[in-house]
Amino acid sequence: MCAIDLLYWRNVKQSGAVFSSVLLLLFSLTQFSVVSVGAYLALAALSATISFRIYKSVLQAVQKTDEGHPFKSYLEMEIALSQDQISKYADKILLYSNTCMRELRRLFLVQDLVDSLKFAVLMWLLTYVGALFNGLTLLILAVVSMFTMPVVYEKHQAQIDQYVGLIRTQVNSVVGKIQAKIPGAKRKEE
Repeated sequence: MCAIDLLYWRNVKQSGAVFSSVLLLLFSLTQFSVVSVGAYLALAALSATISFRIYKSVLQAVQKTDEGHPFKSYLEMEIALSQDQISKYADKILLYSNTCMRELRRLFLVQDLVDSLKFAVLMWLLTYVGALFNGLTLLILAVVSMFTMPVVYEKHQAQIDQYVGLIRTQVNSVVGKIQAKIPGAKRKEE
C-alpha cells in the first residue's frame, strides 16, 4: 500500500489506523515532551513483546512443543541499509538542499523583484500564523488536511477547479497591475 492510497482512503481500515495513530502521537506531543512520548511508546512496545514472548514460552512448556523463539523470523531478517540506498537518499537530500539554497539566494538577493516581494508577503503572513499557532498545531492541521483534502477534492473536483480558476484569474490580474506600476518589475514571458 502506498501513501496515495492511504490519503485517498482506498482501504478505510488502514487509512483510519494510520490517521488515528498519527493524530494520537501528535496530540500526545502537545501534552508531553518528545522524550516522554518516545519513552512511553518504547515501553508499550517492549511490554507487548515481552508479554507475547512469555505467553509463547508458557504455552510451549504446557504443550511440550519446541517451536523456538516467537520472533525468530524477525530476528533473522536483514535490516541494514545498503550503500546504494544510503547513496541514493544522500543524493536526493543534496539535490533538494542545493535547489533550496539557490532559490533562497535568488529571493533574498532580489534577482526578481516580484518574486522577492511575494516571498516578503508570505513571510509577513507567516508571522501572523506563528503568533496564532505553534508548530505542533500546524503539523496537526497539516495531517488532518492531508487525510481530508484529497477526498474532498476528488468528490468536488469540478466546483473546486472552477473557483480556483476564478481566484487565479483575479490574482494574475492584480499581479499584472502591480508589475505595470513598479519600474523594472516586468516579468519575462514564460
